This record gives sequence, C-alpha cells and structure tokens, in this order.
Amino acid sequence: MKNHLKALRAERKWSQVDLAQRLKVSRQTINAIENERYDPSLPLAFQIARAFGLPIESIFEDGETSISDSL
Repeated sequence: MKNHLKALRAERKWSQVDLAQRLKVSRQTINAIENERYDPSLPLAFQIARAFGLPIESIFEDGETSISDSL
C-alpha cells in the first residue's frame, strides 16, 4: 500500500524511533511500512493517522483505480 509516512515524519523532524515509540511498535515496523513491505492493520493505521492529526486517506492510498479514473 502506497503511503506518505516518510514525508510526514520528515516534516515533523521525527525519526523512525520517535514515531515507533509514539505508536508503541518497533522501528522495524515503521521502516517496513515506509518501504511498502508491510501494510499496517486497521487499528495501527488509525493510530498513525491520530499521531499526525490527519485522516487515514491522506496518509495511505489503496492503489485501486476507480471507474471514473479509467474513463
């Protein structure tokens, strides 16, 4: 799943460790999400969105193309 986590984290000058501590996950989890090797669970996605004060949709993209996109 494509995401904007790395850019959002950089804007706030948070390290992967900083974000991991806020979310109570490992730094490796943050790294895997940023590099699109791991899709977070829905509860973790909500935690991430709350940490940044943003809606989930502004952080994660599902990659699906809507019908109107293909017309």
